[in-house]
Amino acid sequence: MAGSRAGERGGLEAAVRGGLRVLRERWMRGNRERAIPTHPALPEDAEEVSALQTLPIDVQLNIMSFLSPQDLCSLGSTSCYWRAAVQDPLLWRYFLLRDLPFWTSVDWKSLPDVEIFNKAFSEVSDNALHNYMEVYKKSCPQNRRSLKSSRPRYAAVTSFLQSLVTQAEPRFAMFGPGLEELDDSLVKKMMTCPEILLVAGLPQRQIHGIGSGVTFQFNNNQKFNILTLYSTTSVERRRARTEQAVVANKMFYQENSVVGNQQAVHYNVIAQVKRVCEVVDGFIYVANAEAHKKHDRQEELARILAMIDPALGPPNRPLLVLSCVSHVDVKRIPCVYMAHQLQLNLLHQPWMVQDTVAATLDGLLSGIEWLLEEADCKNAQ
Repeated sequence: MAGSRAGERGGLEAAVRGGLRVLRERWMRGNRERAIPTHPALPEDAEEVSALQTLPIDVQLNIMSFLSPQDLCSLGSTSCYWRAAVQDPLLWRYFLLRDLPFWTSVDWKSLPDVEIFNKAFSEVSDNALHNYMEVYKKSCPQNRRSLKSSRPRYAAVTSFLQSLVTQAEPRFAMFGPGLEELDDSLVKKMMTCPEILLVAGLPQRQIHGIGSGVTFQFNNNQKFNILTLYSTTSVERRRARTEQAVVANKMFYQENSVVGNQQAVHYNVIAQVKRVCEVVDGFIYVANAEAHKKHDRQEELARILAMIDPALGPPNRPLLVLSCVSHVDVKRIPCVYMAHQLQLNLLHQPWMVQDTVAATLDGLLSGIEWLLEEADCKNAQ
């Protein structure tokens, strides 16, 4: 697995690096026409000029493209020359396109706009580049975690004081094709893996036709409840898997409407599911992220919109999308691509896409942690 992943990364790097020279020539040509400098000048003091600085600019860029973004920032701290050089926009475009498929999460604040993938140059000006360095810094999961850890001390104190107040455990509705289509069951693993997620019991609060869900304990501290919603009965799901047939989803009923000259599909939830949507504090959508399978993301979006309909509850309830594969050896759809396929940028509430593995629960706790924090923020408002 590690070898194939390294080969995949190497192939992507080579392909992206191959277009770097063409884009750079176009950018430099346009800037020369406008008499804009495209690279910092060498220092006047020859003794301060390193051997690397005497190389052609394209060679310098090629060398820097082998560095990690963290190493590149360290290089930029060594001199004024390198501080300007490492901010080269095309270099950061290369880093973004190279690293993005391997990021494990993206959220509503950090999703890169689809335009920056399709076009390197802005439509406003033919030779103006997007600020890829800022896009990378905003989108990179590692940078998001560091920003989160640097929150003001008073916020941590407030969270501690809130934890002293007795509150009902938050409830989340979990649904989606990844619960039923994968070879490994995410729910079964959650129920039988106490070293990762501890089952804390079955609550007394019942919902007619649905049940009470299962209460879990996160990090031996906060408890939360998950109501798992399946598209149909377990017998019908097993039969569909055996016969490799498409199972009818009984959670929703369809209404057709006309938008302009086109027929639009609109879903509503059945009465029992509606009751769930009215009482939960957030949603967990389990998406099938296995690349070798066919997916109808437009249909999935229509069903997500039916569940999070503002008419059924507060409009700001968070949505966690678990971009799930059966096991680590399965090729997955990158989480950023998943977010764009599901058109999550159209939603008006907080959301996050988290890569998850059903067989090992990798990534699950990171997603649950984000969901609980967002639910706490919503309840504090």
